[in-house]
Amino acid sequence: MTKEDIIKPENLVYKKPTLMNDNPMHYCPGCSHGVVHKLIAEVIEEMGMEDKAIGISPVGCAVFIYNYLDIDWQEAAHGRAPALATAIKRLWPSRLVFTYQGDGDLACIGTAETIHALNRGENITIIFINNAIYGMTGGQMAPTTLLGMKTATCPYGRDAHLHGYPLKMADIAAQLEGTAYVTRQSVQSVPAIRKAKKAIRKAFENSMAGKGSNLVEIVSTCNSGWKMSPADANKWMEEHMFPFYPLGDLKDK
Repeated sequence: MTKEDIIKPENLVYKKPTLMNDNPMHYCPGCSHGVVHKLIAEVIEEMGMEDKAIGISPVGCAVFIYNYLDIDWQEAAHGRAPALATAIKRLWPSRLVFTYQGDGDLACIGTAETIHALNRGENITIIFINNAIYGMTGGQMAPTTLLGMKTATCPYGRDAHLHGYPLKMADIAAQLEGTAYVTRQSVQSVPAIRKAKKAIRKAFENSMAGKGSNLVEIVSTCNSGWKMSPADANKWMEEHMFPFYPLGDLKDK
């Protein structure tokens, strides 16, 4: 194989999207956030929306996405990203507007904003990173924490009688009249990454076509919060998260 064969565009598997800058990422090794960042950057570039994309980052690990993707960003108060995205998209309908939120932000303090924005059919995309724990603030129980799963605030495991049941936000979103596309994906393997990218692209295209609200949930790992190695965290996710949060499209209007 010659050097010319190696550097063919189709062989540049790990080419960094031009939207991603050279700032060192702060995420823990094995975190899913970096992979999803790359997918978002690739999709925006492939759609030619570099100058028309506006991302909304709220609070939590996810907030720092603005450090790595060179597009326009607006930071929202904790949980209020869908409300801010609604305002921006209504005022500037030609823009690709999306939020990037973790489970604590979206499914706890931001539950109302999330549900109402989706139900109104706002032409935005919500990208939802679900790792079933509060990663940034010390590994506390999240609304999405599985039954029996141990966290800093439920050290003996989540108990339904004490803490309630895990919240399936994508399932709720799929029942709302305003949603056009609701899907649950992951990024733990190459085939999964390809499906997740396709889902993000579809959601973004729906947003620009005025078809309604879109929710892309990414079932993810937090190996530091789960206190596992990256490899063990991926295995645990496949064995425990996927049965409760099954992957695939939940709604495609």
